[in-house]
Amino acid sequence: GRSDMKHILISISLIILLLTLVSCSDDPINSITFQNNAAGDVIVSFRGESIAVPSGQVIQLTEVDKGEFEYETIYSIPAGATSAAAEGEMSGTFELIAGAKILVVYTSVLAEGSYTIYASVTSSVDVNWEERNPINP
Repeated sequence: GRSDMKHILISISLIILLLTLVSCSDDPINSITFQNNAAGDVIVSFRGESIAVPSGQVIQLTEVDKGEFEYETIYSIPAGATSAAAEGEMSGTFELIAGAKILVVYTSVLAEGSYTIYASVTSSVDVNWEERNPINP
């Protein structure tokens, strides 16, 4: 009768729930990767923490909460540089929705004592967001 149908529905939804939980545990829900290809070390201030990303290193934060988080980059100047400048997205806001992957790449140029660091941020989110790219403006 009726109660059997209810039991079947409950067990199906439990199975679905378990499958979703299992599949999520492998893949980070949200991740931010800092890749420092610049000559000097950088420190990223994010969610009240300082994340050190030494030159040549890649640091990945996984399972970051959803939301909007401001970040700021503090950079050190390598030996031999007499002046420094920063360009690109050295600070800003990370917008994280479910399954977002953000990659921040730092690169630099050192020419005649002048050190310039560049930050470039790419996100898996931008393309899918209609607010960013209205289909019918």
